[in-house]
Amino acid sequence: MIRKEAILQSPLRILDRSIRGGLGKGHLGVIMAPAGVGKSACLVQIGLDALLRDRPVLHVAVGQSVEHVAARYEAHFDDLAERVDLADRRGVHEFVDRRRLIWSSMDGTFGAEGLDEALSAFQAHLGVGPSTILVDGFGWEEPGAAATVGAIKASAARVGAEVWMTARDARGPELGRASRIAPLADDCAALVDVGVFLEPHGRHARLTLVKDFERFPVTDVPLVIEGGTLRLPGDDEAPPPGERSPESFTLLASASPGAEEEFGACAERWGVGEVNFTFAGRHETGRTRGLFELSEDELRVGEVSAAYVKAHLHRAFPESPELRRVLQATWHQVSSAGEVFAVGAVNPDKTAPGVTGWAVELARHWGKPVHLFDEERKGWLRWDERDWAAEEPPAITRERFAGAGTRSLSDDGRAAIRALFERSFGASRS
Repeated sequence: MIRKEAILQSPLRILDRSIRGGLGKGHLGVIMAPAGVGKSACLVQIGLDALLRDRPVLHVAVGQSVEHVAARYEAHFDDLAERVDLADRRGVHEFVDRRRLIWSSMDGTFGAEGLDEALSAFQAHLGVGPSTILVDGFGWEEPGAAATVGAIKASAARVGAEVWMTARDARGPELGRASRIAPLADDCAALVDVGVFLEPHGRHARLTLVKDFERFPVTDVPLVIEGGTLRLPGDDEAPPPGERSPESFTLLASASPGAEEEFGACAERWGVGEVNFTFAGRHETGRTRGLFELSEDELRVGEVSAAYVKAHLHRAFPESPELRRVLQATWHQVSSAGEVFAVGAVNPDKTAPGVTGWAVELARHWGKPVHLFDEERKGWLRWDERDWAAEEPPAITRERFAGAGTRSLSDDGRAAIRALFERSFGASRS
């Protein structure tokens, strides 16, 4: 299939029609959703769609690495290529890569000066200005946010680009309240031209249009997000709880003994798919089913500095080439998961011990739902963006979920993993 046909088949044409032909130069669209629902995935989809239409894209990632965002684009491109049977896959891939620049602000801050710097770099590298600017992770609650957003819009208008941004909302849209878009303050909301809310719906997320320039329509857009991918609603609606097919789910792990070994054994017993990220020369694995050996280049995508680990986990891991690769494999395990389940304990500083702590930290950093069974308290906890809170035993709701945990798995931890699968999928098949 040629690139033009892929463009015409994109579900984003439905969103364009819903907002009267698209966002347009100098205008701002905001995608709002609770953590882990898929707003970053939706932003990448918008970027990939623009690239396919030969519209250069500047993607600003606040608090995320360039490698992480690039991996998201790769995953969405591969999904698109498979779904539409894309001809000349390599050529189209090179076409979109040449028209994109990812700009990372790892310190968690981004303002108008940062955008101007990114625009200068874009012009220097690509020889043109962007048609689409994407900003993921902007701090809407920071002082002076409205002035910063206004300056971003002005810079976008100057170069002839449209702007899409994300905003985290733990409450949901205040539907029916005119001139108000939660979670944005009034001065920020006034700058938004198009507002889209992603509403969690089982393992899907549905799109609601809450602002269309001067209208506040509160209407559903006939699109759903499933597994981080925009799909038309007729493709595969989510079945009610208790009727979900285990075959449509995939466990993501790193083949380590202990908790991950038990997660894998349960996946096999319940008929759930299993991917275990590993690497050449590894000495100890707990699973052989679904092994995926990462290349050196793929491992480097998950590279992280010892200083970052120490700053966020308040400790250093031993210097070991194999342990370093396990941490890199954990990056791949968590990065494409919709939610994370872990078994272990919680330290006084709110981190988890060992490699489990790195999986939990990645999930928290990326805003993914993360559940931890504390073997000492004998109960499930959920990270609520500030602290661990006790919760009722959870169920698996995302098609791609990560299972991590301690190597020294207790009987209580083993029972918790098995009960998780039984709550999610019913009785085991063996």
